[in-house]
Amino acid sequence: MKLGIERLLSDPTLRAPLEGKRVALVAHPASVTRDLTHSLDALGSFKEIRLSAAFGPQHGLRGDKQDNMIESPDFIDPVHEIPVFSLYGEVRRPTGQMTSTFDVVLIDLQDLGCRIYTFITTLLYMLEAAAEHGKTVWVLDRPNPAGRPVEGLTLREGWESFVGAGPIPMRHGLTLGELGHWFIDHFKLDVDYRVIEMEGYRPDDGPGFGWPTDRIWVNPSPNAPNLNMARCYAGTVMLEGATLSEGRGTTRPLELFGAPDIDARAVISVMRETAPQWLDGCIMRDIWFEPTFHKHVGQLCSGVHIHAEGDTYGHDAFKPWRLQALAFKAIRKLFPDYDLWRDFPYEYAFGKLPIDVINGSPLLREWVDDEGAQAGDLDKVTVPDEQAWISQRAPFLLY
Repeated sequence: MKLGIERLLSDPTLRAPLEGKRVALVAHPASVTRDLTHSLDALGSFKEIRLSAAFGPQHGLRGDKQDNMIESPDFIDPVHEIPVFSLYGEVRRPTGQMTSTFDVVLIDLQDLGCRIYTFITTLLYMLEAAAEHGKTVWVLDRPNPAGRPVEGLTLREGWESFVGAGPIPMRHGLTLGELGHWFIDHFKLDVDYRVIEMEGYRPDDGPGFGWPTDRIWVNPSPNAPNLNMARCYAGTVMLEGATLSEGRGTTRPLELFGAPDIDARAVISVMRETAPQWLDGCIMRDIWFEPTFHKHVGQLCSGVHIHAEGDTYGHDAFKPWRLQALAFKAIRKLFPDYDLWRDFPYEYAFGKLPIDVINGSPLLREWVDDEGAQAGDLDKVTVPDEQAWISQRAPFLLY
């Protein structure tokens, strides 16, 4: 299999349109070739490619910012001697001054296949800026490690944010290149856009189902350490809006959840009693952990580790968003007065609870907090969203 960046590097005819143009790159630490050469260095080795700028998304071009809402500064790259602009610093959208530094921008970002992962919002903002300023955008496509399955509520109108680029379900099942085509169509953008497609990408084939398991995993963000995390993320990301730990401060962030004042075994038992059909395709294991930083730092937590891996993994059966919703529901049943939801301006969305910003509406939280709500009630509002998205995305599938 060849990634978009690898096809561009190996095929002079693909590179030919870049000759004589000022070229910028949007990248992060996982923007690497098979031999782990960073895309910026790989592109810089071609005399016909004139690198003029680079852009770093959330966590920075270097991926050095550990937590959310920690901004990165602009700097000059010491090797290539070009400006590196932060798209998670003083601005989230490229400014006119930034876009004046290039004719063509190459976007080479490893995504996780989840609406809330901010790299897709950065893609949209770059497309909008390019449309406004007459620039060209190429996406050097990469696999979606979560694969094709779709899950979760569609973001409702008025709930757009930096973690909600548009009416997309939580787990969208598209590559970044495919999403670019959908953004252009949905937002009616007049922009010169091209996808350098992957070669030999088969998202429906095991064992990787979206991720080629013979390739080395490089963290696209500091708390995205492996394929299991990527598969779980469409559910575990909701923990950022909850008081439970999502495992930051451990070696397996966003694969687990817990707190000092819950009983993980009891939570798993209630989950199995309430909606066993939502727990297929994975194994849940009760664990103990002590975060070294972030929520519940230094406290012994009872928790649940979700294993969407190994011989027991069922790609089409695994439902990470429903599983995590069910975990919240179980905690509500066991501890009705549990202080479950955090309250702060998550991604600078003021006046809204983080769990609602994350889900793109209050619907998930209201289901959790409604004592009488059953699993079927959540399916009634979610399944139509999922089915509509599967139909809506179909024209934009490239693989």
